Amino acid sequence: MVLGAVLLGGGAAAADAPGPAGGLLPPGTAAAGRAPYPLPPPGRVLPPRPPEGDVPDPEREAGAPVGRLPRSAVGSAVTCTAKAGAYQRQVERLLGLKVDGRQSAADCRAIRAFQVREKIQPAVGHAGPVTWARAELLAARRDPNAARRCPVRSHPVACVDLDRELMWVQKGKKVTYGVVNIRSGRAGHRTRTGWHTVYWRHQDHWSSLYDTPMPYAQFFSGGQAFHAVRGQLATITGSRGCVNLGHRDAQRLWGVLRKGDRVYIWGKRPGS
Repeated sequence: MVLGAVLLGGGAAAADAPGPAGGLLPPGTAAAGRAPYPLPPPGRVLPPRPPEGDVPDPEREAGAPVGRLPRSAVGSAVTCTAKAGAYQRQVERLLGLKVDGRQSAADCRAIRAFQVREKIQPAVGHAGPVTWARAELLAARRDPNAARRCPVRSHPVACVDLDRELMWVQKGKKVTYGVVNIRSGRAGHRTRTGWHTVYWRHQDHWSSLYDTPMPYAQFFSGGQAFHAVRGQLATITGSRGCVNLGHRDAQRLWGVLRKGDRVYIWGKRPGS
């Protein structure tokens, strides 16, 4: 998403004024052509028909979180896979296992027990993106800023940790929006780090570039924004620069942030 290079289509109405002062255009105009399904009027959520996210998603949401296994690990009698997952080291660290990046029988039993407890399917001990995302979230809930990577300020700061693919909002040391999983930019489309400002918000935004909705879009750096996506959030593939959230989390964030609020982003998405 590069502001000025493309037009990102707008929805029915913007929640904020037409755009920021100083000549910077808002990242949206009415999309040309007919949308593949209708956008809701302002103030309402999207219909239940699931659209695609920023990047076509190979995993889907089916009640419980759905993990992704390599073909070699799939079988009718599989109860524990011997193959190391893409997030093997991260999961080993989070579960207190020996961090060596190699799958052992003990590793598989521990990971599988975690998956059963957290209702992650299939529970076969494979350290995939869903398992890693859930483990990071649980570890961070008590104190997401324990490492003090996000600056403490007297005003609200939306903290985005790309290393862990997590975000929260804090004012001073008080967390005002609890930590949630995100999906950030993949290689070639990395989410820009450093200080940013929420400068334009559009509740029912539509991207004409990717022909996809961006509900609850809150733009903070050119065409990069917080916004909701449907389907599985934890995937090997990242977004095209935006910070993706689950629909409910993006809806809650819409009620927390305001135009002019600060955003601080650091780290690097694993594998990007």
